[in-house]
Amino acid sequence: MGMFKGYIFDLDGVVCHTDKFHYSAWKKISDDLGIKFSENINNLLRGVSRKESLEIILSFSDKKISDAEKEKIIKSKNDLYVKSLEKINKDFLDDGVEEVLRNLKEKNKKVALASSSKNAKLILNKLEIISYFTIIIDGNNITYSKPNPEIFEKAVSSLGLDKSDCLVIEDADSGIKAAKIAGIKVCGLGNNFTEEVNYKLNHIKELFKLID
Repeated sequence: MGMFKGYIFDLDGVVCHTDKFHYSAWKKISDDLGIKFSENINNLLRGVSRKESLEIILSFSDKKISDAEKEKIIKSKNDLYVKSLEKINKDFLDDGVEEVLRNLKEKNKKVALASSSKNAKLILNKLEIISYFTIIIDGNNITYSKPNPEIFEKAVSSLGLDKSDCLVIEDADSGIKAAKIAGIKVCGLGNNFTEEVNYKLNHIKELFKLID
């Protein structure tokens, strides 16, 4: 009997790293708002939606901004980020990721991407790995961002599998919490999380031990 039939990957921090693009875009937005931006604030934005990210940034000031203005700011941030994504190519793929994805495909495992990013498909295309994914659930398909479990529940449902047959690979507390609330086993990759996980991986290649 197989260990897992479905593998659900987060995007940023697991498959690739576009952190610096997010950082630059949010720093520009914060500078324009007169709010001092830092690595500590940036870390609070990991895995959450643009709307929630802006609310976090605004919480560090006493600025009052209308909902209409917030929408403009969110669009400006995304425009800056998408322009940065023009630089992305296969070289941005984290070491070992394609090797793992290829192995999963060879073993007929189902593979999902579950990312709050609305630019997930664009990024996967630029990384030239979109064909490895059975389904993609991104920010365009969900109402609530992580740590709400919606994204993982949709991924499992779309894969046509039971939760017990799936494994989530995440690097951030918000995603790990979401997987746990959904009742799905979760791998924590790297050391940027504090949540308890079922499996801890220092490198994506260590996932091979959880593929049969």
